[in-house]
Amino acid sequence: MPTRAFRIAYDGTRYRGFQRQPDVATVEDAVFDALRDLGALPADADKPDGYAAAGRTDAGVSALAQTVAFDAPDWLTPRALNAELPPDVRAWAVAEPDAGFHATHDAVRREYTYHLYAPPNEGDSSRRRRPIAAEHAVDDDRVRVACDRLSGPHDFHNLTPDERNTERSPAIEAVRDGDYLVLTVTAGGFARELVRRLVSLIHAVGTGDASLETVDRALEPDPLPGHEGIAPAPPEPLVLTDVVYPDLSFEADPEAAASARAVFDARAVDRRTGARVARRIVDGMR
Repeated sequence: MPTRAFRIAYDGTRYRGFQRQPDVATVEDAVFDALRDLGALPADADKPDGYAAAGRTDAGVSALAQTVAFDAPDWLTPRALNAELPPDVRAWAVAEPDAGFHATHDAVRREYTYHLYAPPNEGDSSRRRRPIAAEHAVDDDRVRVACDRLSGPHDFHNLTPDERNTERSPAIEAVRDGDYLVLTVTAGGFARELVRRLVSLIHAVGTGDASLETVDRALEPDPLPGHEGIAPAPPEPLVLTDVVYPDLSFEADPEAAASARAVFDARAVDRRTGARVARRIVDGMR
């Protein structure tokens, strides 16, 4: 059977990450269960022949462009896969790579996007903000300086629990979108928790809780002492938005993509409604 590569989008909030783990729900489990239900994976098989995934997202992290590739029958389209996938996991595009393609090793660039609640600090006006807004208010100029200092080749051993292969060369960009900063981080690959710890450090610099010297200190060879350690930012605002492969183009399955848009559109409405309800409760206590 030929190898086929599928783009998978998912809402990661109820999953313990992408990669399979014992006794917890993961996105990879959902994909393999769907393949078994379709008869495309034998019940006693651990995983499909030739299987690999672009990366392992942490618990709570979502994806637009997670990529899985394996030996697949011709009839296995994204829409066929969606027939057995849960609603919060959707296949939406497919590609036909050359023989020997590996979804992990052949990726040349991965892009993550973090939606950071960080209202702009407008001087004394921050004092008139709601408490949570004032707590998260940032100086955009300090944020951009921090992004610049953290971009490029560095050893990020102080920003990951990994003990080896911690050298990376990310490009980090912050774009203002109302009360949010959209942080886009791209690199060939990432150490564990690196993106979320970068976000945490950048946010601390932006709020003034950390100095720009803290950034330089985090990039030094010496390990940070425990009390100066940088914890990862929450996972829910993080999305794997792109994985790039040379000479491989994905074709969206119109029916599958429409199904995915409908699912995530409904989720967006649910969460906006939940936010309105929470705001009404807060306002009622003033």
